[in-house]
Amino acid sequence: MAEQLRLMAVHAHPDDESSKGAATMAKYVAEGVSVLVATCTGGERGSVLNPKLDRPDVWANIADIRRAEMDAARAILGVEQAWLGFVDSGLPEGDPLPPLPEGCFGLQDLAVATGPLVRLIREFRPHVVTTYPEDGGYPHPDHIMCHKITVAAFEAAGDPDQFPELGEAWQPLKLYYDIGFSKARFMALHEAVLAAGLTSPYEEWLKNWGEDRPDKGPRITTRVECAEYFPVRDDALRAHATQIDPDGFFFQVPMEIQQRAWPTEDFELVKSLVESPMPESDLFAGIRGTARAR
Repeated sequence: MAEQLRLMAVHAHPDDESSKGAATMAKYVAEGVSVLVATCTGGERGSVLNPKLDRPDVWANIADIRRAEMDAARAILGVEQAWLGFVDSGLPEGDPLPPLPEGCFGLQDLAVATGPLVRLIREFRPHVVTTYPEDGGYPHPDHIMCHKITVAAFEAAGDPDQFPELGEAWQPLKLYYDIGFSKARFMALHEAVLAAGLTSPYEEWLKNWGEDRPDKGPRITTRVECAEYFPVRDDALRAHATQIDPDGFFFQVPMEIQQRAWPTEDFELVKSLVESPMPESDLFAGIRGTARAR
C-alpha cells in the first residue's frame, strides 16, 4: 500500500483557509490525502464584515465565535486543523499607521514565532507546505509574519540542530505560495461575466490593478484543476459568517461561470527537494510513489 500523502496549509487567521486554496484542499482530501491547516492566530481583532452580524453581542464573543466558525469550515473541507496560539495583530489603519498591539503575532520575534510551526511540522510530517507570498498576499502584518515563519520553519524542521527540543527532524519536500489573485484570472472572470450579459464586479478593480497590487500571475508554476470543489470552498467560506458577507464580492459571479472561465487554483513552487517538470498540475508532482514513510 502506498504511503498516505500529507499537505499542510499555513494561514494567518480563521477564514483564510477557506478563501485561499480551499478547493485544492477539498480535492486532495477527496483523493485520500491527509490535509492539515495550521492557523496562526485566533482572529480576535478581525472585523465583522457581515452587516447582519455587526452587533454588540457578536463583538463581545468574537474570539469564541471565530473558533466555532473555524470548526464548521474545517468539517466542510474535511481537513484537520491546529491553532498555533498567537494573538491577531489587527489591520492598522490611518496616516500615520498606529503601532501594533503589544504581544500580537506581528510583533513576535521570528525565532520564537517559528517554534510552534516547527513542532507541528515534525508531528504531522507534511510532504508539501503552502502559505502566502512575501507580501502576505496583501499587507496585513499577520499575513506577512505567517509567510516569514513558514519559510523559516520549512528550513528548520528538517535540521536536527535547530529546535532539538521540538521533536524528531522532518524535512518537507516542497513549499508553495498561494497565487490566487492574478490579473489574468480576474480578467478571465470579468470577460466571461460580460459575455453572459451580466454586470462584472471586477471592472473598477481591474482598471486600478497595479497601483497597489503587483501582478503575481507570471510567477505561477502550478495550476490545480479543482472546479468541482468550488461549491465546497464557498460553503466553507460562508461558514465564517462574521467575516463574509453572503451577498458580497466573493459570491457575485455565478458558479458555472467561475468553473468554466478559470477552473484551477494557482500556486508558485518556491522550494523543492524533488524533480518535477514545469508547469505542474499537482502539488505532489515528483513526490507520488516516492514519498517517505512517516
